[in-house]
Amino acid sequence: MTFDYKKEYKGFYLPPKKPGIIDIPEINYIAIQGKGDPNEPDGEYKNAMGLLYGIAFTLKMSYKGEHKIDGYFPYVVPPLEGLWYQDGSDGDIDYSRKQDLRWVSMIRLPEFVTRDEFDWAVREATERKKTDFSKVEFFVYREGLCAQCMHVGSYDAEPATLQKIHEFLHEQGYKTDLSGQRLHHEIYLGDPRRTAPEKLRTVIRLPIREG
Repeated sequence: MTFDYKKEYKGFYLPPKKPGIIDIPEINYIAIQGKGDPNEPDGEYKNAMGLLYGIAFTLKMSYKGEHKIDGYFPYVVPPLEGLWYQDGSDGDIDYSRKQDLRWVSMIRLPEFVTRDEFDWAVREATERKKTDFSKVEFFVYREGLCAQCMHVGSYDAEPATLQKIHEFLHEQGYKTDLSGQRLHHEIYLGDPRRTAPEKLRTVIRLPIREG
């Protein structure tokens, strides 16, 4: 049976629309860091997607080649995720300044993918696709205590959902704990190229601490 992280870890990937609190353990990702408007045609963000998925599918399809990864099991490539921030802000995102966004785009790695196996995948993809994958990194992220909920709708409508999270935190005696190490986190469960904006589902997650 093919392992699907969204189904096996529903608390992480399929939260309700009502905000809740969750403790996220350390997770390994493939990631690319960049800056700029993610909607810019042929921009840095769009190019990063091709690099991320190039490595993700090199690892997923490795079982068909000569290189065998110890502990490999069939799996669905986990959804795209993103950490977002802006220089000079207090951690909150100003959606009117997309050109100033900084981001870490990432895809979760199965537990059997070590740093050595990641390095192999970069070499393999570079050779097969004749593309420079040097921007892709093995990224370890430990979020800890967070508040999250499901946002349904366009990305530009996210401030209303963020307001719900902030109101929930105030009621529960918590506050956001955004910093250079703990960032605004989104998980994308829909493809904006194929899904109407009002039907897009995005997990929004914010690091928190007791108020």
